Amino acid sequence: MIRSLFNQANSSELSEQQPELSRRRFLRAGLGACAVLALPMGASTAHAAIRRPFEKKLSFLNLHTGERTQATFWANGRYIPESMRAINYVLRDHRTGDRRPIDPQLFDLLYLLQHKLGTKQEFHVISAYRSPATNAKLAAQNGGVAKNSMHTHGKAIDIRLPGRKLSDIRAAAMSLQMGGVGYYPSSNFVHLDTGNFRYW
Repeated sequence: MIRSLFNQANSSELSEQQPELSRRRFLRAGLGACAVLALPMGASTAHAAIRRPFEKKLSFLNLHTGERTQATFWANGRYIPESMRAINYVLRDHRTGDRRPIDPQLFDLLYLLQHKLGTKQEFHVISAYRSPATNAKLAAQNGGVAKNSMHTHGKAIDIRLPGRKLSDIRAAAMSLQMGGVGYYPSSNFVHLDTGNFRYW
């Protein structure tokens, strides 16, 4: 009997408190919504940027074919096959039309270089993939071309950037301490590859 009265008293007290709790929850929710709406535009934009998936983009112009591509090659934690194929096509051996998948690490290297230089300009490409036949022909004509060039493995690219000194591109590439960095001012390009860090 005593327990029954106690339970009744508790349920009566809870029912009296329930409207008060509901009012408190409602007021809290309302104040929270007002606080979000009162945020300055900068804060809400920054919040949106944090939630947006991180993406890596690159642009290329093949100086021999005149072909261009601009592609998001990495997003949501993975390389994007369609974008990679589009880039590989533009970076093919322009002499033979042969293609080979370019090492994704080379794109990562170029992306870092671009940010180091503070530019989003497209890379002007002198040479990327080279077929073994093309490389052998170039090596016969020029002693500076390696017989087992990293170009033949899709691991090298020769580039320049509009509005950027070649020496600045070389310095920025060397500061990354990633891969090979070749400096060819007489031919107006910088060579980059995904081998061990070295320079010449």
